[in-house]
Amino acid sequence: MRSTREVLENLISGKISIDEAEKELKALVLARIGDIGMIDVDRQERTGVPEVVLAETKTIEDLIQIVQILTQKNGAVLLTRMNQSKLNAIKKAHSDLVYDSKGSENHLTVFIHTKSWVEPIKQGKIAILTAGTSDVIYAREAEAIARLMGVEVLTFYDVGVAGIHRLIEPIQRIVEDSVDAVVVFAGMEGALPTVVASLLDIPVIGVPVPVGYGYGGKGETALASMLQSCAPGLSVVNIGNGLGAGSVASLIAKRCAKKKG
Repeated sequence: MRSTREVLENLISGKISIDEAEKELKALVLARIGDIGMIDVDRQERTGVPEVVLAETKTIEDLIQIVQILTQKNGAVLLTRMNQSKLNAIKKAHSDLVYDSKGSENHLTVFIHTKSWVEPIKQGKIAILTAGTSDVIYAREAEAIARLMGVEVLTFYDVGVAGIHRLIEPIQRIVEDSVDAVVVFAGMEGALPTVVASLLDIPVIGVPVPVGYGYGGKGETALASMLQSCAPGLSVVNIGNGLGAGSVASLIAKRCAKKKG
């Protein structure tokens, strides 16, 4: 399947007619997966953020079809909230693909690509920080979407305010490396994003993580704390939304790279 640019180039060169170009462009927009719905195979060209598959609520059969369609069209696909049994089934059905999975057995972020897929040229740079190691499985989603979008990532894990001295080196690195945006994951009281935003002059995106004890321990306290932050450079996404935060940070980084270029 040709890209939008290839279709337009063929139209200009006279290789295809206007009617043929229109038909191809319509076909590019959506691909039907059996009877379950539509996959947006052209999202990255249109919005800058590729189609990402939430595996948690999908059947193995659906996931096998989706992986086939997206790898054929884009060369790579990202699946979030995957469990190991579903991943094993996909590997069996598509043994010719390359798999990179990170996380826990029931919360895997899986990057799948063809052997011929080439990593995109890096444009822009983001940093990802987590307050604790329990937050890392959510941070993996931000890492993976940045990779798919062609953005360089610096990671600093387990640097929360309980041992605030651990934050000094990451902040220095972020400044020295001219990072364009920062994503900060924190559960419990969710204090780390406010601290980071108070030390940097770049956009900071806070991600409340559903980790903690008792009342408010499913991320509600962290979310409320981040929303009430007194650091004006902080934006906040929903509980556990590492994918959304990583997407926004990567869009910021790519726009910065264009301006610098």
